[in-house]
Amino acid sequence: MERLRIVDSHTGGEPTRVVVAGGPDLGRGSIAFRRDRLRSEFDRYRRAAVGEPRGSEVIVGAWLLAPEDASCAAGVIYFNSAGYLGMCGHGTIGLIATLAHLGRIGPGEHRIETPVGIVTCTLHEDGDVSVRNVPSWRARKNVTVEVPEWGTAMGDVAYGGNWFFLVAQHEQDLTLANVVQLSDFCARIRREVNARGFPQVDHVELFGPPLIAGADSRNFVLCPGNAYDRSPCGTGTSAKLACLAADGKLAEGAAWVQESILGSTFTGSYRWLDRAAGKVAPVIRGRAFVNAQATLLLDERDPFCWGVG
Repeated sequence: MERLRIVDSHTGGEPTRVVVAGGPDLGRGSIAFRRDRLRSEFDRYRRAAVGEPRGSEVIVGAWLLAPEDASCAAGVIYFNSAGYLGMCGHGTIGLIATLAHLGRIGPGEHRIETPVGIVTCTLHEDGDVSVRNVPSWRARKNVTVEVPEWGTAMGDVAYGGNWFFLVAQHEQDLTLANVVQLSDFCARIRREVNARGFPQVDHVELFGPPLIAGADSRNFVLCPGNAYDRSPCGTGTSAKLACLAADGKLAEGAAWVQESILGSTFTGSYRWLDRAAGKVAPVIRGRAFVNAQATLLLDERDPFCWGVG
């Protein structure tokens, strides 16, 4: 019987499961190389860690690794029940909270190595975490798609560590009671955007007016695997900041408060990296709470040891 030691947390309502020990030896090399090895040779461990019956499509997994870069506090591979993620904002906040809970880091600045590059995080004295994300940018503005049974949708294709289609003009009600309809709407949008020549887009993000005081916007984010993000989505907020910067709607260094479908918030800002290319360095600030430590038991006699489906 194999064992995986895990620490669970949530960031703004969105769960993160960090695998802190156990599982296969992925060797050395870049985090991208080790992610590819996990995917090609040991993918059953991903399914076991976050898929049913131990997990669900909502959980984002974070496989904790020794970094290749000695300046980093840790390396990490992000994944969910549908596959692998390049970067995860809420997951990185959860990872920092987990490392602090385990006594591996204290307040201050910490570099984390991800498959898409190094991100710099700050654990604040009050428990908040700021993540200086990978470079983010808008690839295409005002892409129009015809959505079966819904009509026309227009949005921007942008990168914030993952690829997004961001839609500000729609007639959807961004409330928790409406998540089934919102999920269907976004899934249909994603299929059409992929067919229009953007196969890299795997997240769809809708924006609307905020419902809480002090927020600038409310969002609904459909993730790969068709689970919706309970948090305001760190990579999605990064993509939004890139679009706001490109349109001149948010000044460099100014705060943008993004509200989630649950009413939790992230505060984002950016600085320019390359104005001509539209690339920005976003910073996302939020808080995670550790809520469980456990050992997952992998019993080969169990027909669902490696997940369902």
